Amino acid sequence: MPKKVKSIVITGNGTNCEMEMAHACRLAGSDVVDIVHISMLLYGEKSLDDYHFLNLPGGFLDGDDLGSAKAGANRILHAKVKGKSENLYDQFARFIKQGKLILGVCNGFQLLVKLGMLPGFDGNYRNQTTTLTFNDSGRFEDRWVNLRVNPDSPCIFTKKVTGIYLPVRHGEGKFVTKDKDILERLHKDHQVVVEYCYEDFKDATMDYPANPNGAIDGIAGICNETGRIFGLMPHPEAYLHRTNHPRWTREKLPEEGMGLAVFKNAIDFVRKGDI
Repeated sequence: MPKKVKSIVITGNGTNCEMEMAHACRLAGSDVVDIVHISMLLYGEKSLDDYHFLNLPGGFLDGDDLGSAKAGANRILHAKVKGKSENLYDQFARFIKQGKLILGVCNGFQLLVKLGMLPGFDGNYRNQTTTLTFNDSGRFEDRWVNLRVNPDSPCIFTKKVTGIYLPVRHGEGKFVTKDKDILERLHKDHQVVVEYCYEDFKDATMDYPANPNGAIDGIAGICNETGRIFGLMPHPEAYLHRTNHPRWTREKLPEEGMGLAVFKNAIDFVRKGDI
């Protein structure tokens, strides 16, 4: 009998895309979709242990006052769960160890890299080696971009996807690494999942505005070594239906938006898997 898939979308303290992300999970076929305020996790009213697919949506955690998602990462790393002898991070670590799926979009991606969960080399999910910093343009970028998908990536979320067109909305989306060795390993291990490109979906670009933030090597999203944790700056939950497309009244488009494939791949994986 197929597994009943349970998805959780964490909200609170500045997130603003939780409704769209939850809708994407429902459209993709998740049997249970709960939008849960992070305080409910901290007070022990909800637990990540009860879910298969964790979604970290976009927004501005804590106003990005210490840098994008940094305060949110500190909260997860150090805040105790009421009535338990564990930090919230321990639930995240258990979630990863059990092979469950995590998707972080925009601010959610920033959160994953600040926590050290991406790229998570050698199973170390607490060592920050990359970051997302201020756009080269010096301003908030709100535009649609083309993304080349790495066919050799182990990423669960992008299977059978070759190119994708999605919107970005961020002021700190420039992906950089701590040193050259980390960047080289990301490429060598195919953990670079999506890269900014032109309409032909071929080569990654550093050219603005196709690359809206100046991300090194055009990197728009990465995964961990298993492909079960995926973070990206563009918003797949913002293109679920043809009417989300900026030219939907002028072009003949498929009914289903390109972003939905990311969620369908996740739900299908959980339903067929052993997690």
